[in-house]
Amino acid sequence: MNPFWSQIARELSPYTPGEQPRIANLVKLNTNESPFGPSPRAEAAMRAETSDSLRLYPDPEAVELRQVLAEHHAVKAEQVFVGNGSDEVLAHAFAGLLKQARPLLCPDITYSFYPVWAQLFGITLETVPLDDGMRVRIEDYRHRAGAIVIANPNAPTGIALPRAEIARLLAENPDVPVLIDEAYVDFGGESAVPLIADHPNLLVVQTMSKSRALAGLRVGYALGDAGLIEALRRVKDSFNSYPLGRIAQAGAVASVRDDAWFRESCSRIVATREAMTRELAALGFVVLPSSANFVFARHPSLGGAEFAAALRDRAILVRHFNKPRSAPYVRITVGTPDDVGKLIAAASDILRGR
Repeated sequence: MNPFWSQIARELSPYTPGEQPRIANLVKLNTNESPFGPSPRAEAAMRAETSDSLRLYPDPEAVELRQVLAEHHAVKAEQVFVGNGSDEVLAHAFAGLLKQARPLLCPDITYSFYPVWAQLFGITLETVPLDDGMRVRIEDYRHRAGAIVIANPNAPTGIALPRAEIARLLAENPDVPVLIDEAYVDFGGESAVPLIADHPNLLVVQTMSKSRALAGLRVGYALGDAGLIEALRRVKDSFNSYPLGRIAQAGAVASVRDDAWFRESCSRIVATREAMTRELAALGFVVLPSSANFVFARHPSLGGAEFAAALRDRAILVRHFNKPRSAPYVRITVGTPDDVGKLIAAASDILRGR
């Protein structure tokens, strides 16, 4: 450790992002990026923004983007917050809403950034075990909590809760902030956004990195009661008043307005996910029911780490989480049909060689 580090830096256990290697002919199925490009309208809007205007600061309130998102989700603009990827939005929510006197509850297998933020902001975190089928059980969140965060669909399992279950969670926890992280909701989940009107403690966070194929742009947003959004704005303006540049705002606005492209892209990914699930199952893999743009799969005769390493030797990247309950599994992003064909061929070859 460097002697100039603060105590905070010394104690942190940082998040490990998905690998972004430079390997020739790589099949990259490890970071849940879209296999298809962004909306052509978004690309055109971003190109048009590369002008002399870049010498000027962007709109710190992202008024146009918040308005189109409000229209898209049938809420008011004051109920929308935007930030530099959903990770920044989530971090602001941890600081501004989820740091309470009582513990923050989240599943034991979920997005691995949650415990990092809890540590960074000094939040007491208590994990709630998924059941034997890797599912969230709402009844397990009845004990006293200071706040609750649940990814829905969950990551890395891909399993989604129906909206009725989120409504039950809110009904049983009306006095604490509840954050539903919907990074993957567009691939088959039911969004909790319609519940916002009746639940002032609900914050829903979404991203443009997955279903809108804008991971390189870094645009995320939150929807909720105006009082919750104001807390996020206070944190933002104490950290970085200009989180989204001009190009990012222009591309995001155009993407939201291109609804036909968005729906077609999501449909293609869902169809490819279902085909990949069938082919993995035919090889003997146990594949959890996914409502995301990835699957969580294990093979009875092959460890997760072993399978991931064997795929890497064949220039195919998947994600392995080396924790006790998740160790048998690998998370596989839905790629193009050609990517999936290469994955299945490689998996067949690996299993034959055992």
